[in-house]
Amino acid sequence: MPVFKSNNGKWYVMAWYTNWKGERKQKCKRGFSTKREAQDWERTFQMQNAGDMDMTFEAFFGLYEKDVRPRLKENTWLSKEHIVRTKILPYFGDMIISEITNKDIIAWQNELLAYRNERKKPYSQTYLKTVHNQLSAIFNHAVRHYDLRANPAAKAGSMGDNDGGNINFWTKEEYLRFADEMMDKPVSYYAFEMLYWCGIREGELLALTAGDFDFESGTVKISKSYQRLKGKDVITTPKTKKSNRTIKMPPFLCDEMQDYLKMQYGLKKKDRIFPISKSYLHHEMDRGSSAAGLKRIRIHDLRHSHVSLLIDMGFTPVAIADRLGHESIEITLRYAHLFPSKQTEMIEKLEKERMENFNVS
Repeated sequence: MPVFKSNNGKWYVMAWYTNWKGERKQKCKRGFSTKREAQDWERTFQMQNAGDMDMTFEAFFGLYEKDVRPRLKENTWLSKEHIVRTKILPYFGDMIISEITNKDIIAWQNELLAYRNERKKPYSQTYLKTVHNQLSAIFNHAVRHYDLRANPAAKAGSMGDNDGGNINFWTKEEYLRFADEMMDKPVSYYAFEMLYWCGIREGELLALTAGDFDFESGTVKISKSYQRLKGKDVITTPKTKKSNRTIKMPPFLCDEMQDYLKMQYGLKKKDRIFPISKSYLHHEMDRGSSAAGLKRIRIHDLRHSHVSLLIDMGFTPVAIADRLGHESIEITLRYAHLFPSKQTEMIEKLEKERMENFNVS
């Protein structure tokens, strides 16, 4: 092994490898306290470079990060990384990736399913589904690109569920009660008006600038998203390609937003019109829902509430998906159960159709 000791007592590695162009290169890594640490690093480095599936799961995650991170938005990667480092690596990190079995996956799933926090609450079904999907994505990457024989997470089966059956929302009447409580703070009131009546995402709201509004045509352009990453304000592209969209606003909302923009002294077209944080919105959601005597829903549930309202008004899934920026109508169709009254309406109409035909005959 090309491992050496420096004059300062630390160990370093001089490792040869072949890059993706087929060129012979040398890698130097310094600062190891022991010879064993230096040798372990060199062994892992060579396995990663060769795509050897006898490496540990943690070592492969380093390779996965190198392959995947450049293709993702920074906030997306940080979310994935947090899940892996807190829920996956503590269990699988030291295991050889090619030796992990579906039985190992099931044992890991059972640990997560048995978890309870200090209030005796388990992880949500949505979160369990997200964590499992992340583990499966890493194995799929190994199968597709590094010749791992099979994905044990797929064989074991998933856990958790999508949030379709647990979507919370406010009816229009409930939202209006909440909005009344927000009128004492204009920035809060107008922010929630945009969230409810346009169905935009929280990050899309916080990225809005004066230049995004066209009041002559009654539209607002959604072309960016706001994130707070590592203590800095970051403006990124929206969540998906379909999220780039222009939304028509009802006339009353156009009037409200024109009034709000007039309140902003010295506002420039590129200035954020809601220079607040997500935590501010969450605090205001707590305050308003409590004052209105409503069940507390998430900020994102206002988007669900908008979809629910459009469903109840009779709009098609295709039209709703276009307004919301959903990638497919399948996402929109998850909301179809939100208004059970629709079932009653269907039955009444079916009864009427049958009786009319019966009377004719």
